[in-house]
Amino acid sequence: MFWRRSQLLVGGAVLAHTSWHTAPWRVRAQQRIHHLFTVPLRAAATTASVARKHSTGMESGLVSCEWLKAELEKSGAEPICLVDATWYLPNSPFAAPEESGGAQGLFLTGPRLPSSVFFDIDAVSTKHPDGLPHMLPNEEIFSAAMAALGIERSSRVVVYDRHGVFSSPRFWYTLKVVFGHPADVAVLDGGLPRWQELGYPVDQDPDPKPPNLAPTAVWKRAPEASWDIEQVKANLKSGASPFVDARPGGRFLGTVPEPREGMRGGHVPGSVNVPFVDVLTGPPVRMMKSVDELKERFSAANVNVEELAKGETQAPVVTSCGSGMTACILGLAMHQLGIPLSRWAVYDGSWAEWGAHADTPIERQNPDGSKETVP
Repeated sequence: MFWRRSQLLVGGAVLAHTSWHTAPWRVRAQQRIHHLFTVPLRAAATTASVARKHSTGMESGLVSCEWLKAELEKSGAEPICLVDATWYLPNSPFAAPEESGGAQGLFLTGPRLPSSVFFDIDAVSTKHPDGLPHMLPNEEIFSAAMAALGIERSSRVVVYDRHGVFSSPRFWYTLKVVFGHPADVAVLDGGLPRWQELGYPVDQDPDPKPPNLAPTAVWKRAPEASWDIEQVKANLKSGASPFVDARPGGRFLGTVPEPREGMRGGHVPGSVNVPFVDVLTGPPVRMMKSVDELKERFSAANVNVEELAKGETQAPVVTSCGSGMTACILGLAMHQLGIPLSRWAVYDGSWAEWGAHADTPIERQNPDGSKETVP
């Protein structure tokens, strides 16, 4: 049982942490991970080998629970890998239930979508010298994680989370945009809450079946899919790329404290604010709002989605948030409005990086309503 769990959580705690040292089952798990990292990488399949000649229903990156259930029951349909990418934000409405064991613990105890596997966003990441959370993984880490989860470059993937729509878009963005997955990838609209609301079957076996390991393939990272701090600084001068902040309004304005200790409040000068909760319904079931509502919200923030969708600008739209998580919700929302994924990037360090640097300028609102830029 423990070995099966350790296999299942590859891409979770087993990739990143140092508490796996003594028990035999942990040693075996470590040996398996070592094998995944050291076997020769096989040549990646070409995009053409998995290209679709007709509509698959997953092109927008968002699918309904009704669609997914019908697709899973369809005779002769290509298999779909279901991935739970739940992540909890402490000290927020998106925090883990008390004494729940966190996202991994809840996945193991259930309920979960049948035959789904778990992806640990914090663990499958590159360590940053400043301690920034869940930075995008490098190619070696990501390749090993995908092999451990049974995801090949021909796999159709649907990702969900336990909030409805919150952390699942981060995995969608990582797999589809950053690592250019040639096959279909989509977020399950409403996630596990909507699935259960509809009365669809769930798995509550405390010893879930582990994924079938896939051959370790080469997953190449697209550098244009994410921005670093120097690119954001350069954009302050050029103003070429629209910069959209997904944090709540109070944090954007700097009128409420940041949840991370020692962090300055405010926003990157010239950026606009579209709080991620404004593009979602709920709670309790958080789903993507309608296309008309999304258009209205982005237009209100002076984001010209029509121009971006037509590709009339050379620079991409860049989204940011507290740590690069909910910025991906805005990217998914804009994709519903026709903005190609190639026209969008995420500032990976987000405010956790920008707000912690003493030499990065910020705009904020003073108690009297006036605005200032510091330093």
